[in-house]
Amino acid sequence: MKRLLILLAIASLSGCAVTSHNSGSVYSARQAQNEQSVRMAYVESVREVIIDRGQSGVGTATGAALGGLAAGSAIGKGNGSVAAAIVGAVAGGIIGQSIERDATHVRGLEITVRLDNGELRAITQEADEAFQLGERVRLLSNGRTTRVTH
Repeated sequence: MKRLLILLAIASLSGCAVTSHNSGSVYSARQAQNEQSVRMAYVESVREVIIDRGQSGVGTATGAALGGLAAGSAIGKGNGSVAAAIVGAVAGGIIGQSIERDATHVRGLEITVRLDNGELRAITQEADEAFQLGERVRLLSNGRTTRVTH
């Protein structure tokens, strides 16, 4: 029983792991060595946003399983054990969902820039770099992804 609980806990933690996908500084292996167009611009505004990477449901399912097992095994036998397992599963699912949501929400920036030709563009990316109003920045674009860098 203890081994099962440990395995479920490990599975829940690995399911909630977060990687940087929307950073101006992180490139995937397939993005490396690809040519990008570069445009220069000035920062017009910066607004904090939350980037939601979506939930897989692993947190809810794992929390429900762990809560049901823990509560069911802790309370007697028979109907009391079944009722406790159900209550534990619901509570565990709610807690697991909350943990996964917090792990998949990342602080981001919506950066509005004015290109040298006068056009405005807004790019949203993770808040891993600070940008100041009026600052000169580069927009790196590969036709699908655009990032703002110094």
